[in-house]
Amino acid sequence: MSFEGEINVLGVGLAVGGGLYLISIAIAMVRIVRGPSSFDRVVAFDLLSGLTLGIMVLLGLGFGQPVLLDAALAIAVAGFLGTVAFARYLERGGSR
Repeated sequence: MSFEGEINVLGVGLAVGGGLYLISIAIAMVRIVRGPSSFDRVVAFDLLSGLTLGIMVLLGLGFGQPVLLDAALAIAVAGFLGTVAFARYLERGGSR
């Protein structure tokens, strides 16, 4: 049953979620650029990879494309490995 003027709850949720993700990405990018230490930048990079993961999941839901969920999984693994590698580099006395 469809009513005229019916609100698409999934569409509104995806739009609001996407907007919140974009605001969060902007905040993470500021932390990457201005971070007082390299450790802050690593945490911001990890946050950015997690936010990218969330956007891929939102796009997969919005467009009905399950292949985007596979891409999100690959981004999650790459982000985790990048964060671990950079943290180990900093732990061993890399650039601060």
